[in-house]
Amino acid sequence: MADEPNKESEVDVLIIGAGPAGLMAALCMARCGIKARVVDKRDVGVRAGQADGIQCRTLEILESFGIVDRIWKESCHMPENPDGDGLIHRSSRIPNTIKGLSRFPCGVLLAQHRIEAILRETINQHSTIQIHHNVEPVSIDIDSSNVGDHSSHAIKIKLRPVERGHLDHLTNGVKSSPAQKLEHPCQGDQETVHARYVIGCDGAHSWTRAQLGFSMEGEQTEYLWGVLDIIPLTDFPDIRSRCAIHSAESGTIMVIPREDGLVRIYCQLSTVAPGDDGRFDRSRITPESILNAAQRIIKPYKLDYKYRDWWTVYQIGQRVGNHFSAQERIFLAGDAIHTHSPKAGQGMNVSIQDTYNLGWKIAMVVKGIAMPSILATYETERRGVAQELIAFDQEYSRLWSSRPKKEITDQDGISIADFERAFLQQQLFSSGFGVHYGPGLLTAHDSSNGRTAKCPAPEEETASGEGKGIASSHQPLATRTVLGKRFPSFRVINHCDARSWHLGERIKSDGLFHIVLFAGDVSQPSQMDRVRGFAREMTGRADTIPLHRGRVLFESRQLPSSRDCGGVARLLTVHSAPRRCVEIHEFPPLLLPYDEELGYDYDCIFVDEESYYQGYGHAYDGYGVDHTRGCVVVMRPDQHVAWIGELEDVPGLEVYFTRFLVQPSDQICG
Repeated sequence: MADEPNKESEVDVLIIGAGPAGLMAALCMARCGIKARVVDKRDVGVRAGQADGIQCRTLEILESFGIVDRIWKESCHMPENPDGDGLIHRSSRIPNTIKGLSRFPCGVLLAQHRIEAILRETINQHSTIQIHHNVEPVSIDIDSSNVGDHSSHAIKIKLRPVERGHLDHLTNGVKSSPAQKLEHPCQGDQETVHARYVIGCDGAHSWTRAQLGFSMEGEQTEYLWGVLDIIPLTDFPDIRSRCAIHSAESGTIMVIPREDGLVRIYCQLSTVAPGDDGRFDRSRITPESILNAAQRIIKPYKLDYKYRDWWTVYQIGQRVGNHFSAQERIFLAGDAIHTHSPKAGQGMNVSIQDTYNLGWKIAMVVKGIAMPSILATYETERRGVAQELIAFDQEYSRLWSSRPKKEITDQDGISIADFERAFLQQQLFSSGFGVHYGPGLLTAHDSSNGRTAKCPAPEEETASGEGKGIASSHQPLATRTVLGKRFPSFRVINHCDARSWHLGERIKSDGLFHIVLFAGDVSQPSQMDRVRGFAREMTGRADTIPLHRGRVLFESRQLPSSRDCGGVARLLTVHSAPRRCVEIHEFPPLLLPYDEELGYDYDCIFVDEESYYQGYGHAYDGYGVDHTRGCVVVMRPDQHVAWIGELEDVPGLEVYFTRFLVQPSDQICG
């Protein structure tokens, strides 16, 4: 109650920071039924500036939560990039994303506050998780005597309300609307929260990171850039396309079209020099000085504005944290663990994907389904991504901030050809599809290369998952479905109603693994026998590979968790036989679940066949799977490929799962 001073409460997961990373963490907890809470010292009403680029992989992730449609409709799309050189003539037009890489043909642009609003609405719709703004943490402690017991609330955090409207860490020009009144339990007094886990998503100047004594490692560059969000008044013909303009003498600008007629202009401030300490005096920079610099670069075209939504200035810095977690109890994500320039459009995307990687792991441990050892894979997997991000950003920033070559012998400048070549080479990473998690506890080893993974004794288990031996897998069975990478998506049709779907649309983010049975040509009796054999073996291992047998209806407020529905993995079937040759009830019951109230689940069996209206997905070819024999592919809850095997290799599948799942006799729900 409001009049109780120093109130104490318990929560499974406390999330510090309600930006994209924190809200994605909260959304993961909401989908998995975890008791969580979010606090943020900012007002809820910040409505200008910050990140705006959403890459294709992030769109796929948002789609798996059922929220991509609004973003896709409201946003500005980026199908191409025209490049101009120092003479302001268009040198080329190139696609913004590799064709066919995703069911989303391009990245989009939408203001961060709109994305955050959609995430908040979805969290509220599907859970009772509270998001408290104008609340900040003041201390955090770990009970060392209980830290090894992951069922204990070993973290103590003290919270206090802050003055409404206090935005001390935001940059110039931020607009805020009146904050909605969010009742906070302490109402002027401190509150003590006891949590099992804490996720620090509190930005580049992270309070959480500072309390842990962790540091950021990297460097600050001498590149200074200004940013304007404006409705431009210009005769420049490519103002509604993402483009780069390189001036021989005045620097570079990047044009990013936005929603509602807005355009974001990144402008290199090449005439501003740093001080002796390498820092710039930002107080001398104004929106007018940024506009003047942009006008010099864009000549002979004109550029002006009457309406400005936001502006800021930044010095490019590229850093990665020295630690991602404290004892696998307190985790850092997003800008709290990696910082870089904003021009490549990676910040919000990588931050969202950080907590998308972490959220399901914490949820499975909280529910007593998985061993705490899976939590160490967060750092081993995401550190590599952060380091690759910094390497990418260093090259990208160098290209953007260097002047064009004046002649062939010019060693200091860059050519437009070099710029375009680098952009095309980096598209896989920049679109979000370059992430590749190596072999470990959650990603099986490819045994087809003739090498055997190290198999130390169980007591030698390491954070990378090398203890007990890395589970074996067989990459050649699905040559284009790469172990450790995101599961690709191709069109298939529902066996029962012939509706065409991207298979990825059927993979929801609800904390479940997905086992995809590529059943092959089941019109051949011998192949259907193999499928029935697979079903028998899986049925016999219901305790060690518990399958989810319920339906998750995202429209319902009360979502069944994977434990409530009796499993940790959902089974989907994709066969390659002509639909007319196989009846749905010829498949074994395991592949076509039946519920006494809801009847058969007809959304479990699909076929790789031409649809009536949306073409032929050629899914088996896309996945690199043999049309006759098929195979089995396991996806982690974050949609990365974890294991590949023959239909007969159910024992190998069991080995994969039993390495990190708590066995039924040992399970303790949180």
